[in-house]
Amino acid sequence: MMYVGTPRDYEFYVAVRVLIKSLSKLNVQADLVVIASLDVPLNWIQALEEEDGAKVLRVSNLDNPYKHQDNFDKRFKLSLNKLYAWSLVDYDRVVMLDADNLFLQNTDELFQCGQFCATFINPCVFHTGLFVLQPSTVVFNDMVNELRNGRENPDGADQGFIASYFPELLDKPLFHPPSNGTKLEGTYRLPLGYQMDASYYYLKLRWSIPCGPNSVITFPGAPWLKPWYWWSWPVLPLGIQWHEQRRQTIGYASEMAVVFIQSAIYIGIIAMMRLARPSLSKLCFRRSDKSMNLAHNSLKLVALWCILAAYVTPYFIIPHTIHPILGWILYFLGSFTFCSIAINVFLLPMLPVLVPWLGILGVLMVMAFPWYPDGIVFNYLYKGKLFFQDLQNVIHILGLASYFELYNWA
Repeated sequence: MMYVGTPRDYEFYVAVRVLIKSLSKLNVQADLVVIASLDVPLNWIQALEEEDGAKVLRVSNLDNPYKHQDNFDKRFKLSLNKLYAWSLVDYDRVVMLDADNLFLQNTDELFQCGQFCATFINPCVFHTGLFVLQPSTVVFNDMVNELRNGRENPDGADQGFIASYFPELLDKPLFHPPSNGTKLEGTYRLPLGYQMDASYYYLKLRWSIPCGPNSVITFPGAPWLKPWYWWSWPVLPLGIQWHEQRRQTIGYASEMAVVFIQSAIYIGIIAMMRLARPSLSKLCFRRSDKSMNLAHNSLKLVALWCILAAYVTPYFIIPHTIHPILGWILYFLGSFTFCSIAINVFLLPMLPVLVPWLGILGVLMVMAFPWYPDGIVFNYLYKGKLFFQDLQNVIHILGLASYFELYNWA
């Protein structure tokens, strides 16, 4: 499902494309349909249809009658468009998915489930990031009517509304797909393996779900820590798996030009700082000692703000959905570049200015290398040839930047 009107529309568009492509690679025996509001950009629709092979259903936004609730989160204003899944009456079963699902294997057996099936991540409330339904015009019209009548909705979003519409699901039997491929009737609870909350993984840095299939990972946490954001890794180690799926599907071609341009600019600035340092030194000491004393406090304040900006600015100009390895390379290269500007302009000692830089790098390395003998992080990162190549590139680039700056001070 796609709609626009949030600060993160593009990121979710990328996530939808990765999800569609990853399902295609798993040879899912079903149509891949995207429910998109009418205001979704046309070029996004064309990419989904022509490049990703998805079918796109254009719909008008359903009005959210709960938008004035005290606890309402504005990013869910249009999430009730998910109810359009019940209008897909050309299909006998629909598996409705959120964009933040990471599929580990084919789950075609879900199409054997009944009229409504969902997973309980919360012990009392099922999760609507993945659920199975039988499309029905009667049910869809009834849901829309319930919206108009103001049916109780705890969170004002699709989660609360659908949970209130199927209040008895907790008491229903667990879904076990029939071996003969027949479709079940009724409502069922799906095993946890169909919606493995990523937070469960972090308890032991490995999966420990012995019952049911370990098929789908979901990331229902804070919106700014979704797996497609480069800064979410290594805070969320599983994000690297999502980016591996992106690398194998749609790639990063749309962002690589920005990466190369920023890298070239940063390295060029560091080289220029080395050449311009003597001129900057003369400029700073041209004024009299008296005027320097009067401006001393103001200069310190300006220098402090410049150093702060040096660490913050790169975060905002790096493409948000770039691979984490490239994202962190750009961040450290960018912050090092801006710090070198502050060092040269204000004639500051190098080490104190770079203490936060070294601290962030140290914390990142500790988090990126948890010494646990089991789990996906160890197996993927330590044994993965690709990761070591990326890490080597990080060391080379940061080493090059450090060489320019240290040579400048020599």
